[in-house]
Amino acid sequence: MSAKASRGARDKRGTRSWRSDAPAASEEDWRRRLESQRRENEILHEQLAERDQQLAERDQQIAEQQGQIADAEKQIADLERQLASRKKNSTNSSKPPSSDGMAGAQRTRCSSRKKSGRKPGGQPGHTGHNRPPVENPDRIEEVLPPACTHCRTAFPQGPAEQRTVADVFRRQMLDLPEIILSVVTEYQYPTLMCPCCQKGTRAQLRPEHASESGERLTAVISYLISVRKMTRRDVQALLHDVFGVDISVGTVQKAWEETADAVAAPYTELAAALAAEPVLNCDETGSRTNGDKRWVWVLCAPWFVFYPIAGNRGVAVLVELLGEAFAGILCSDRCPTYLSYHRGLAQFCWRICSAPSKGSASSPPPAMPCISLATCFPT
Repeated sequence: MSAKASRGARDKRGTRSWRSDAPAASEEDWRRRLESQRRENEILHEQLAERDQQLAERDQQIAEQQGQIADAEKQIADLERQLASRKKNSTNSSKPPSSDGMAGAQRTRCSSRKKSGRKPGGQPGHTGHNRPPVENPDRIEEVLPPACTHCRTAFPQGPAEQRTVADVFRRQMLDLPEIILSVVTEYQYPTLMCPCCQKGTRAQLRPEHASESGERLTAVISYLISVRKMTRRDVQALLHDVFGVDISVGTVQKAWEETADAVAAPYTELAAALAAEPVLNCDETGSRTNGDKRWVWVLCAPWFVFYPIAGNRGVAVLVELLGEAFAGILCSDRCPTYLSYHRGLAQFCWRICSAPSKGSASSPPPAMPCISLATCFPT
């Protein structure tokens, strides 16, 4: 018999001896074991159900938290957008300077030039500019020294006894007359009796005599209001304090309106010349007149500036001023009014084009072709 067969015989004998030695399990033992296994399975099923419930609750919490995170991110994005909008002004966006307001953050107003270290004002070697002397002054007064500064000898004050040396030192002073009086002119219209019919006749009132203010006074009032931007009450006070002219605020307003009527003809002439200009720079800004919204437009030609006032900032204003289509180059900002009206060559304001890049990472591409300002205004 081989070794392998002998080992197999021993293993069989050992197995038969073990089975014969082990006591037989009773039915009660098997029942207890089954009951124990059943209880363990129930406990495991309960633990598994509890774990599943915990996982479901956690999934619900995660979903709620994700919704809260999404709402928070939306609110953050909205607040960031509002903050970016509040920080926008005329230097980093297309907003006009009039929208910056007085309460907003102050714009940086510094020059890119570095300090030179020199004192302000005229530098050494700079040629000064003085008012040239008047050759024929209105009044001349001699100022004589009372005595010699060298030996203290008194000088004679009579013109015949004076002896002068060197040139005369002159010092001119510009001043206003002591009293500036207004001139009141009364135009009388007598009634003449006709030698034939014995009836009276009076001359008709001339148009230049219809106003209570003369031409010079009307011109001064218009200059102070239109050019110097003075209020009507300030003009009234200035005329009273300086010139002795006592007029009401209503008279000041009426004189200013008369000037507006006087320039109606050149205004119409310039308005007609707008459509034929080769280049026009356009812009508009809001204003209020007696609480009503108005828009002050500006159209800059190479040789004149035109300021019309309209009730809106729509395309109809440009159509009325420039016609259905402008043949020249229109320079403007990105206002939709200009984009809707103009279809020819255009030049966007470079500051408007570069401002959005300061407020955001990218700026939208231009909607119309741009050309160089050198082409618009050749030198």
